[in-house]
Amino acid sequence: MKNIVQTVITALLAILAAAALFASGFVAGNTATLSGFTLPSIPGLPALSGAPSGSGTPANLATQFAPFWQAWGLVHQEYVDQPVSDVSLVQGAIRGMLDALGDKHTLYESPQEYAVTDSSLSGQLEGIGAFVDKGNGGLLIVSTFAGSPAEAAGLHANDLVIKVDNTDVTQMDEIQAISLVRGPAGSVVRLTVVRAGSPQPLVITVTRAKIDVPSVESKMLPGNIGYLKINEFGTQTAGEVTTALGTLMKQQPRGLVLDLRNNPGGYLDAAISVASQFLPGGKVVLKVKYGDGHIETDNARSGGLATQIPMVVLIDGGSASASEILAGSLQDNQRASLVGVTSYGKGTVQQVNQLVDNGGYIRVTIARWLTPSGRTIDGVGLTPNVSVPITADDKTAGRDPQLDKAVSLLSNPATVPAPTATP
Repeated sequence: MKNIVQTVITALLAILAAAALFASGFVAGNTATLSGFTLPSIPGLPALSGAPSGSGTPANLATQFAPFWQAWGLVHQEYVDQPVSDVSLVQGAIRGMLDALGDKHTLYESPQEYAVTDSSLSGQLEGIGAFVDKGNGGLLIVSTFAGSPAEAAGLHANDLVIKVDNTDVTQMDEIQAISLVRGPAGSVVRLTVVRAGSPQPLVITVTRAKIDVPSVESKMLPGNIGYLKINEFGTQTAGEVTTALGTLMKQQPRGLVLDLRNNPGGYLDAAISVASQFLPGGKVVLKVKYGDGHIETDNARSGGLATQIPMVVLIDGGSASASEILAGSLQDNQRASLVGVTSYGKGTVQQVNQLVDNGGYIRVTIARWLTPSGRTIDGVGLTPNVSVPITADDKTAGRDPQLDKAVSLLSNPATVPAPTATP
């Protein structure tokens, strides 16, 4: 069986372009696998057929597992609608076990759900082309990609998707709902949408397509200020940042705005590579503290293209995990001040484990990550050095006071506050 070896730092938003940027957090290390097991006989219940060969319930856990196997047998024997799905029962049991831990980042994903979350960072997806968040009673459209099928079909920011084709998704797990929206290019999906100001839900038909998802955008702003926006930390991000920075730095900008707003995270190595473009080699990017108390440190690599240029970093409530690691490292190393509003606050570490026999994947929280100064931001977020909210009126009018403030500060370096961090 193939092991999955990856390190991911991701949270919050989802891409309906066939994948999710899912709130599963920073994932580290090799995945573990579990050996096969049989369904043991329970006294007083009929033997269950079709059990795989291999070891049974460990002897030291027989008492604890007896009620589980009794319930399993009773469902197969007594439940009104037969036959029941063994796969669904096993998946539900695993979900319930992990839910009992009370940690929303420790979770189970079926093979289909994992394909959705894992494909989000590849840079090319098949779907409708929209960022979504888990809404109150559905999937909330945060934004649509320029030129995407979602945009062409008339989906708007703040639309709430309550049905996908004929399936109600109001109470459905986010990734399960996204799995229904995704699909091959050329296929059609009907979305039932609740929209503010519309008296009745709207049914919007979208033809899915192959969508390129650039993780990096860059341009020169008035006043000779460079602008670099990172949308995620995917497989192509480090290279895209290097290319974009090379182009910007050739134009000798007087300052640089690094925009991490609504960036839900991605791969750890990409985050470290990007941080290394702005920090001298050897500077601490993050620390990882494990349950036994030991701490591991990741440092910036040498050769960065923009280690001296004045910088301002934009953050907001959608800046999570990898983007918080980058912003926190620049703040703690006094390399850049943060402008905007408090970030999401995703500071735990998960390990991906692949289960046997195509049984799915579990993500288990194994550690917490800390900023270079040792701060934990989980559930707290990063506090900007300059607080600048964006109001509903700003959005309606197309204003961006956070970007305006960043440009203003870089245009007059004497006004840039010291990039000190709030404990």
